[in-house]
Amino acid sequence: MKVNVYAKDLSVSKDTEEIISEKLALIEKYLLIDDATTAQAMVKRHGNDIKLEVTIPSKVGFLRSEVIDHDIRDAIDKSIEKLESQLRGQKGRLSRRHREKLAKTFIEEGGFEEEEKVKRVKRVIIEDLDSEDAIMQMELMDHNFFVYRDADTKIVSVMYKREDGDYGILEIV
Repeated sequence: MKVNVYAKDLSVSKDTEEIISEKLALIEKYLLIDDATTAQAMVKRHGNDIKLEVTIPSKVGFLRSEVIDHDIRDAIDKSIEKLESQLRGQKGRLSRRHREKLAKTFIEEGGFEEEEKVKRVKRVIIEDLDSEDAIMQMELMDHNFFVYRDADTKIVSVMYKREDGDYGILEIV
């Protein structure tokens, strides 16, 4: 796996780039990837802290972590922990074809966890709203997302609250 390290609003030393690459190589054994796969690591300033965003494409989907810390080395370690946790959580959902390789790795590492199950199914009536009304409905219900149909485009969308306090929209096409 190749690793591209990018920096925004700060500079990253070659040593830091090597540490990121070495740490990501440690979790490569869990992933179903080939040598052409490229992981992206973005290091940027976040107030007085450093934010590390890692995205790794694999044959079963994307892995992503976002960590904010004072120290870049701590951010790298926390990011690796998040990615490994995601892999453990998803292990039970992987197709049988991919499960065997992942299961062998987890047996060697002793990293088995209980398979997650859907605990509840909720049916909702989708209303035609504009984005401002969707935000209002979401805030009134004290949720961090809201499903609606855009009144103008008729596209089913999900309004969600971002970590930075702003809002985002996922359009289902």
